Amino acid sequence: MNNAATSTQQQNIPSIVSANTVPAGYFADCKPIAIIMGVCGCGKTTVAEHLAAELGVKYAEADDFHPKANIEKMAAGHPLTDEDRWPWLDALAAWIDQRVAAGEPAVVTCSALKKIYRDRLRRKGVVFVYMKGTYDEVLQRMSGRQGHFMKTDMLQSQFDILEEPSADEVHIDVEIGHGTTPQQEAAAVVAALGL
Repeated sequence: MNNAATSTQQQNIPSIVSANTVPAGYFADCKPIAIIMGVCGCGKTTVAEHLAAELGVKYAEADDFHPKANIEKMAAGHPLTDEDRWPWLDALAAWIDQRVAAGEPAVVTCSALKKIYRDRLRRKGVVFVYMKGTYDEVLQRMSGRQGHFMKTDMLQSQFDILEEPSADEVHIDVEIGHGTTPQQEAAAVVAALGL
């Protein structure tokens, strides 16, 4: 990790971490597993890629764990049900368990919109990084994105079911509406987690 570059980036951005419930010493006896979460289009993938590169750790994109039927359903403009999501979340949880068993830190993306989904992924060392933004802020980010199966008209359905992380969940909130770059947002995560 390049501490000088991270320090410079931190000096050039506003405070975008609006909540941090990670207890002191949380990673003392385990490696961090950062789950970058939020609605479609909030910047999960790009921030996760920068974060994984900054930390030099393994990275997984949760969309790669979706069964083909889920991808086809979303591409057709139909929101997933909880029943659609359980096999996907279980496959992602198995990947996280492999990292935990190997003592490897990692970064993974996952919408994790409901607490019950996050509960399915919660493990020792897991911290949820919530990419928090308003509908309009996320829509603006989505307008520049191409080639993704999630359509912009699905965004409202994600906001409709979103349950933001609560104070009793280990997480940090990263506010996306400050004109910061994904690289700066990743640097803010590194600083907030003390990594």
